[in-house]
Amino acid sequence: ETSLSLKELAGMIDHTFLKNFGSVKHVEKLCREARQYEFAIVAIHPSQVKRCSNLLKGSNIKVGACIGFPLGQTTTAVKVFETREAIENGATEIDMVMNIFELQNENYDFVHNDIAAVVHVCREANEHIVVKVILETCFLTDEQKVKACQICMAAGADFCKTSTGFRPSGATVKDIRLMRETVGESMGVKASGGVRDLNKVKALVAAGATRIGTSGGVAIIKEATGEYDVSRKEGGHRDEEDAY
Repeated sequence: ETSLSLKELAGMIDHTFLKNFGSVKHVEKLCREARQYEFAIVAIHPSQVKRCSNLLKGSNIKVGACIGFPLGQTTTAVKVFETREAIENGATEIDMVMNIFELQNENYDFVHNDIAAVVHVCREANEHIVVKVILETCFLTDEQKVKACQICMAAGADFCKTSTGFRPSGATVKDIRLMRETVGESMGVKASGGVRDLNKVKALVAAGATRIGTSGGVAIIKEATGEYDVSRKEGGHRDEEDAY
């Protein structure tokens, strides 16, 4: 079993709010929780980047923006523009959605160039900006998952990532293991989509995940400290999308 300290656990979590509705209070709560529990980042839509950057000023919590989200079907130029604007507004991590359609149709050069263009904008702005590429693994064969990871590596991304959390299924131990075997130690692997409890986190980390995307980070930490019993509540703590 994977042994994680509370600090290590919190530092692996991308704390998300990716609904397309809600109130400013939801965003303020997200940032307040991220400060309190010392999560890695808050992960939000580009429209909320500036607000979160202001709310998190003076803390070590980073702001992550989702690009081409959730379908990945915007043009490369649009992804580049979105990325550049997000960085200008304070984002230091970028989670972009790969063009799944083009990968499935074996247009590998396109997929590579789409990712590389976003990576280039990030490196141009700041070499420390982290780029994660969402594969949407539920739509891919194992061969396509391997190919996608290889393209992510070649394009210079920092992480490959399972899912948006908006599709039929999210992170699985099997997929994380395959992704880690493909990339070795050369890049990070992020598990996202349907990660709702501590046991799932531990299993994904044991399989090779180095970052976890979830809206349930607070409940996972509380479960780890014994404050929250996930088995007592049907459906866990899903008050938000388990996305990103």
